[in-house]
Amino acid sequence: MKKTTIVIIYSVIFLLSTGFTLSSHAQTSQSEATKRLISRNKMFRPRIVEVATNVYTAIGYQVSTNTMIVGEDGVIIIDPGQAPPFAEPVINEFQKITNKPVKAIILTHGHGDHAGATPAFMDLGDNIEIWARANHGSEMRRTSTNGLSGGVRPSNTQGFDLPAEQRLGVGIAIPPARPASDMMRDGVSFDQQQSPQRKMEIINNLVLPTHTFSGERQTLSVAGVELELVAAPGETDDQLYVWLPKEKIVFAGDNFYQSWPNVYPLRGTARRSVRNWIASLNKMIAETPIHLVGGHTSPILDNALEVLTNYRDALKWVHDRTIEGAKKFMTPDELVVYAALPPRLAELDYLADYYGSVEGTVRDIYAQDLGWFDGDVLSLHRETPIKEAERMVSLAGGVEVLMEKAKVAMENGDPLGAAKLVRHVIRLRPDDGEAKLLMADALAIIGEQTFNAPVRNYTLSSSNQYRLEATEAN
Repeated sequence: MKKTTIVIIYSVIFLLSTGFTLSSHAQTSQSEATKRLISRNKMFRPRIVEVATNVYTAIGYQVSTNTMIVGEDGVIIIDPGQAPPFAEPVINEFQKITNKPVKAIILTHGHGDHAGATPAFMDLGDNIEIWARANHGSEMRRTSTNGLSGGVRPSNTQGFDLPAEQRLGVGIAIPPARPASDMMRDGVSFDQQQSPQRKMEIINNLVLPTHTFSGERQTLSVAGVELELVAAPGETDDQLYVWLPKEKIVFAGDNFYQSWPNVYPLRGTARRSVRNWIASLNKMIAETPIHLVGGHTSPILDNALEVLTNYRDALKWVHDRTIEGAKKFMTPDELVVYAALPPRLAELDYLADYYGSVEGTVRDIYAQDLGWFDGDVLSLHRETPIKEAERMVSLAGGVEVLMEKAKVAMENGDPLGAAKLVRHVIRLRPDDGEAKLLMADALAIIGEQTFNAPVRNYTLSSSNQYRLEATEAN
């Protein structure tokens, strides 16, 4: 088969698999993963949800959920969102409900998609209290200290580097057209034309908390609203949840969203303790809440206790089974199967691998508790990738034979097998455009069939990069 013919075949496969409008068949060739993620995006239709009387949560306007609690003479904002430009529609919708001034802002943790829009709310009141835990921003400080704040992955797990036709969101939200980091890098300053007071409070486009607490709980009375802030390390060490006792609402921050929790972010970040996460879920369960507002996705109304309990039980199951299996000398690959959720939990949509994954959680628990060694003796005697490729090529009977076997795997509907084989060809022939194109096509199909959003995004982004390199090589 000529190279040109192969390129055409694989390009058609790529177009069909990613849902590009090529024919009526292209519209029906989407994998179940793609269909489910597209359906999931319906959750993020911009709207205001009335969680309870005087409690309103905005969904779909920003990556995170944003809540307004209306008090006697003012409002409380929980998690303003990721950036002022994206917060403006939220403010407009909130002000349709009430024009009372902002009295306090509560930051559930230091992630930018929750705290970055704080400047947009600073002119909506006087002497606004901004509450957070005393270790607010600890994850970012740690990343900066270890020198990894610039990122260590060649592709983006959030999908920011994907073309519009490949973006399906990140499983728990739909990213904006352009991330706030890009806007700041391009010179769009969020504190331009602001009052002197706001400029004093803003450092590098972030508003610092004016009030913090270092204990277990902090009781507040703001605008006649009684609430509690509770330390809840989980997705981040600086996490807190907000408890509204009268209405029995818990605002969980990123310790809950309708997806398996992102215990191990593929993008690389500070390690997250599953044990702390479980303990914080236990505290929320002990409040016996009726309603639950997560950091992303729609609020859970009326059955918060059941959902939180299942969420906790699922995390604990995976943790306990991983430890149990490790004591039986299972490797991480074996533990992924051993610690799989039981059917009653696996069938719950809010525990599906939209954003985090059970597999990633198992592997990270093992890595945190037992380190990099998986118990396989040959893992102590590793070869370089080049040496491994040379051994595979020798076994196959030469580079050309291995390349042909990769093509056969692709033609037989085994893109993963093709990718694993052609990887060795690329290692030995880094300028081989045909091999890189085959890798690009294989990854395009694998990515389109992948359900977990960060894994999907990373795979498709890698496919695009190989395709670009193939074009440059040819």
